[in-house]
Formats: sequence, C-alpha cells, structure tokens
Amino acid sequence: MSNFQDLKYKFNRFNVFEKIIVINIVIFIIGKLINVFGRTGNGLSYLSLPSDFYSFLSKPWTLLTYGFAHYGFFHILFNLLVLYYISRMLLNLFRPKMALNIYFLGIIVGGLAYLFVYNVVPSKFLITTSSVVGASAGIRALLIFLGVYMAETEVRIFMFNVKLKYIAIVLVAMDVLGLFTWNQGGNVVHLGGALLGYFYAIRLREGKDIGSGFERIMDTVVSWFQPKSTLKTVHRKKGKGKYAGKSKDEFDKLNKQKKIDLILDKISKSGYESLSAEEKEFLFKAGE
Repeated sequence: MSNFQDLKYKFNRFNVFEKIIVINIVIFIIGKLINVFGRTGNGLSYLSLPSDFYSFLSKPWTLLTYGFAHYGFFHILFNLLVLYYISRMLLNLFRPKMALNIYFLGIIVGGLAYLFVYNVVPSKFLITTSSVVGASAGIRALLIFLGVYMAETEVRIFMFNVKLKYIAIVLVAMDVLGLFTWNQGGNVVHLGGALLGYFYAIRLREGKDIGSGFERIMDTVVSWFQPKSTLKTVHRKKGKGKYAGKSKDEFDKLNKQKKIDLILDKISKSGYESLSAEEKEFLFKAGE
C-alpha cells in the first residue's frame, strides 16, 4: 500500500504532459499483456480509430483514444521522447491548458482527416488500412504550432542550431511524401495535426485562442468528477470589480498572456539569451 501511495504521490507531481506519457506507457504495456495472455492479435482494438466510418460510429470514443495507443516499441519510444522534449519548451512559454488544447485538438483533427480521406477519396488512390493509432497527430500539432508561432527561434539539434520554422517545413514535406508510402494513413493523420497547429498559431498571433471553447468543454467534463465544495459562494453586485468589462481574473489573465506574447516575439527576433533576468524568471513562473 505504501508503494502505491508513493507512486501516486510521484504521479501527482508530474506536469500534464509527463502524466500523458505515463498513461501512454501503461496502455502500451496493458496492450502487450492482453496480446500475450488473451491470445489476441490486437489488444488495443477498442482504442484504435477505424478507417471505416460506420465502424467509427460504433466506437466514437476512438477519435481521441487512438492517440493513447501504440503497437510498436520504437513507435511509442520515438513519440514519447519527442513529446517530452517539446512539452518542456511549451510549458515554459504557454499556459498548460493551452498546450493541452493544441495537443488534443491535433489528435482530434488528425483523426477527422483520416476518416475523411478513407471515406471520401476513391479507394484506387488509397493504400488499404483498417485502423490507426499513435500520438503523432498531437505531437505534430505542437511542433508546427511552435514552428509558426516562434518561427525564428533556434533549438539545438545535435551539433547545430536550427530555426523552428525549418523543422516545421521539413516535417510537413516528409508527411506529404509519406502519402505515397505504406504508412499513408499515418501521414494523413500527421497532416491533420499539422494543419491544426498551423491555424492555432496564426489565430493566436492575431489575438484569438481558437482552443478556448474546447478548454471550457474539458473544464466542464473534469468538474463532473470533482467533489462539490461545501463553501458558500459570495456574489458581487453587477459591475463591481470589473476592469474594461472583464473580471479581475480575466483582466489579469489577458495581461499575463500579452506579456508572454511580447517576450516570445523578442525570443523570435533575438533569441532566448536576449531576455533579461526578470523576463526569464517571468517565463519560468508562467510555465509552472
């Protein structure tokens, strides 16, 4: 029991993406165990997204759950290593909930792109596939988002500094070429996630967070499973405590995001090292 409590304590201390990584690993292990002891060839069939639309209608949850399922060891290893690396950068610069919006919307849009292509495009242009799994669509969404929103920012890859925009261009080019390979379905999913990441970044630069509606839905769903507070709510009179028509929390949140955007613009133009100690500390605290 003590070991379980220790594991629970450590899990609760993880950031949101580290928790997602752990969940992916646990699901992968369970799938392998089902394959071995259940004597079935696919222990994750109830999580994978089917290519046939009518099969999908009988398993609508797979539009999200396919992003938590992996069949191959190297598939999950590569995906989770990339997710771990880029999530550290994202959580230092953006709100955790916004980063989650991009990730999960990328998975959903990638899945919708997969369903659209395999149910609308003539079969003679397609390579037969029954289903798709993997977190790649969400990861692509995050990578392309960074490559567009922070295009001039450089990251270290082996011995070279590479701008994020070039990484994004190479990834999209590889996915387009991949449409003509055996992993056609996987690359369709990648491109769907990439499209979401691109539009998310473009709209955010214009001051619009397109994931805010999805965030509210997720907050509502999460609230269903949280214990109700017995504390009484005190309602202020209408108009009191308003700042430019917004509540104090909304006003502070807006100002914080604007300051983050200004710092990100500075990073894009002059690099991370151009930030003052105060700006670096602000980004670090904003990512906590």
